[in-house]
Amino acid sequence: MVSRVIPVDDFDLVIFGATGDLARRKILPGLFRRFVAGQIPETSQIIGAARTAQDDAAFQADVRAAIVEFGKVDKKSPDLDRFLMLLHYVSIDAKGEGGWKELKAKMRKGAIHAFYFSVAPSLFGDLAERLAAHGMAHGDARIVVEKPFGRDLASARALNATLRKHFDEHQIYRIDHYLGKETVQNLMAVRFANILFEPLWNAQYVDHVQITVAETVGVGGRGSYYDNSGAIRDMVQNHMMQLLCLIAMEPPYHFDPDAVRDEKLKVIRALEPVEATEIVRGQYQANGDEGSYLTHAENPDSRTESYVAMKVRISNWRWQGTPFYLRTGKRLRARTSEIAVVFKEPPHSIFEDAHTSGEPKANELVIRLQPNEGMNLKVMIKEPGPGGMRLVQVPLDMTFADALGPEGADMPDAYERLIMDVIRGNQTLFMRGDEIEASWAWTDPIIQAWDDGKARPEPYDPGSSGPDEALGLMHRDGRRWREIRS
Repeated sequence: MVSRVIPVDDFDLVIFGATGDLARRKILPGLFRRFVAGQIPETSQIIGAARTAQDDAAFQADVRAAIVEFGKVDKKSPDLDRFLMLLHYVSIDAKGEGGWKELKAKMRKGAIHAFYFSVAPSLFGDLAERLAAHGMAHGDARIVVEKPFGRDLASARALNATLRKHFDEHQIYRIDHYLGKETVQNLMAVRFANILFEPLWNAQYVDHVQITVAETVGVGGRGSYYDNSGAIRDMVQNHMMQLLCLIAMEPPYHFDPDAVRDEKLKVIRALEPVEATEIVRGQYQANGDEGSYLTHAENPDSRTESYVAMKVRISNWRWQGTPFYLRTGKRLRARTSEIAVVFKEPPHSIFEDAHTSGEPKANELVIRLQPNEGMNLKVMIKEPGPGGMRLVQVPLDMTFADALGPEGADMPDAYERLIMDVIRGNQTLFMRGDEIEASWAWTDPIIQAWDDGKARPEPYDPGSSGPDEALGLMHRDGRRWREIRS
């Protein structure tokens, strides 16, 4: 299968924070891959902007080193030499006037203008204000805003208001890299481009849904930052909320940015408040020379969670009575992100004595986001052999790297796809301001209840599946978590 590469129009992309970790690890290597694929015109400009005082040559040398390290590219690659010719640099003061006239002078008339805010959220407002003051916030300009987008409803509203002083909503691209993953987009294709699943995609046929985002690493050098956010702010309010919306949303009338986001917003607004008994929080303990969360956070009294599991309900006709179980955490058994849609068992089994495991198995559709992006559908079949009618559950597997051949193994990174969508002006995979605010409106009472209470997060061992109390969250309902494995 050969994928089509559709070039974007000529553009000027300014990356604020171009010397930072995100730009060096993801943004610039991703742009290089799109350039090699033939998607970026050679007339385009990529302008780095940061506090560091350096010239174009020094910036290009730093980008070369970053792409060699994180993009696994030969430093003598002729493609790399060609790509570096697109790069320029401006030393800029986000809170002052230094460098802004020089930046404006580099922006070309007739090219698409995009500005990537790869900086701390505290600088978003300053950058937007100065872009407007120097005449770069015109109607065709676009800004890309990284998370975290606020830390509660009040701060999210304030940030939205600040950005909207200078840019219209259609110019603001709030990026969530999870939405750029191939499997996430294929989830919409599987649901809405095939008649097979949509008639079954409701409370009548779905028993429950599990969404898991597990990491093997701890908070590491991000301890002080993470201790002010925690798992619910870092993962649930944004990444996992978006996955929940794509699973639960109604079919939009058209594959159009606002039509898709309207349906996601309906899901968020239909979320019921979560009871305290339906949430488990945890903190990982020490393991040998590896410190505990409290050590990494440098806060022995911290009550911030490195793990959270919860049972979520959606009050609408499609999902009434079907629970959604969410869990995410650090220092768990394996690095994996997946969505499992577990269907109900047949109302009557004619094969009561034929199950090799001794009990019937439900069908499951498992969507793997990482690693090894793909999907598999677990179904019951007859066990091969002459031993009579004996049933066994097997997966019908579609790992993209296998099913799509070399093209599937070399799928674009999420950042690559999303940045190209910014240049195209396609906001389908980006969050809208009212989505952000609705998500915080649901999350804030959960966090406030924790802050008002005195309970500490439950301890759990590194390399485990999380606190034992999380198992009880599902056992009480006669269900069990899927095993966490890579």
